[in-house]
Amino acid sequence: MAQITLYSKNNCMQCKMTKRFLQEHDIEFNEININEQPEYIDTLKSEGFMAMPVVKADGIDAFSGFRPDQLNKLSVLA
Repeated sequence: MAQITLYSKNNCMQCKMTKRFLQEHDIEFNEININEQPEYIDTLKSEGFMAMPVVKADGIDAFSGFRPDQLNKLSVLA
């Protein structure tokens, strides 16, 4: 089973949509809210991410935004 991490922030519609997609497809994930854990912000920026959400998982390239095409790949890995 792939380890999936969702980096999100408060009041982010794409974050909410991504989280809902994962939950509706019974895909287990760990959520890190950067408003509550700001120590992750510099790491994400150094990796080139400037927008939330960011999804990282074993077996796929990390991506940002609400991307159903990429999220569907996670259902195969989960």
